[in-house]
Amino acid sequence: MNKKRNIKILKTILPLLLGVFFVYYSISSATPTERATLWQNIIKANPLYIILSLSFGVLSHLSRAYRWKFLIQPMSYQLRLSVSFMSIMAGYLANLGIPRSGEVLRAATTSTYEKIPFQKTIGTIISERVADLVMLLLVICLTLLLQYESLFYFFEEYNINPIWSIAILFFLVLVGFGVLKFILNSTSAKLEKLQIFVKGILEGMLSIFKMKKFFAFIFHTFFIWIMYIAMFWIIQYAIPGTENLDFSVILVAFIVGSFAITITNGGVGIFPVVIGAVLLFFEVPKQDGEAFGWLVWGTQTILNIVLGGLSLLFLPILNKTD
Repeated sequence: MNKKRNIKILKTILPLLLGVFFVYYSISSATPTERATLWQNIIKANPLYIILSLSFGVLSHLSRAYRWKFLIQPMSYQLRLSVSFMSIMAGYLANLGIPRSGEVLRAATTSTYEKIPFQKTIGTIISERVADLVMLLLVICLTLLLQYESLFYFFEEYNINPIWSIAILFFLVLVGFGVLKFILNSTSAKLEKLQIFVKGILEGMLSIFKMKKFFAFIFHTFFIWIMYIAMFWIIQYAIPGTENLDFSVILVAFIVGSFAITITNGGVGIFPVVIGAVLLFFEVPKQDGEAFGWLVWGTQTILNIVLGGLSLLFLPILNKTD
């Protein structure tokens, strides 16, 4: 038990320590002038564009909450928009503490308040993640078309091999399917409960093929990602040094930032550093690029903390009679 507890603690603390390291690295590697300029860029940022970015973020979360209902309906369950939205926001808040714990909390919350089996809810969340992965790949393809030479030069400069990353991803997917097949085909009585659980997950995953509103699902999927990019893109106008960036450059920074978020708890520390590095590659001063990264990360993190905290508060209050 102690070993499992220690592993769980390490999984929580190590990403936070990594984030703290990158915050320290970002500040200590800058000259006093660069630090002063970075701070001035942040505190003098145009609030209009920050408000717009926050608005785009809220719209993406609302759309995601509404889209989730399409996956739940084929299994003959009903998911209220209020519960869907608040469980999603509570999940985002949990991810800031323990990476990937948000999906578990989201499924558990929905199971508690809507009486939807936990494993089936997990299955629908996996289907969502697959749809989002497809959208990310589409954004990467679009960026390659717009910034083919610059992007590959950037990969070469920082010794990044995207082909290996994609190959590892597909390998993990194949391993996952192999494990599921082994469990489902097993005749061992010890795995009977696990088989029932896995069948529930698969039912949730396959609900994406049974939706009555498939095109509405596709629309919301595109809308969510358009809002993601919009809330990132609009921040460029809040800082004087980034207002003239080409849209293709914004897409490159968006993609790199998306991967950076998965390294630490919600991208703490590392997100501004990698955004600054990407924009520096495109001849944007380091302090301007990192100010851009801090504003994007800071505004959306505060949004998740506020909405996630309120969701955890109001979920039991609004559902106390259920």
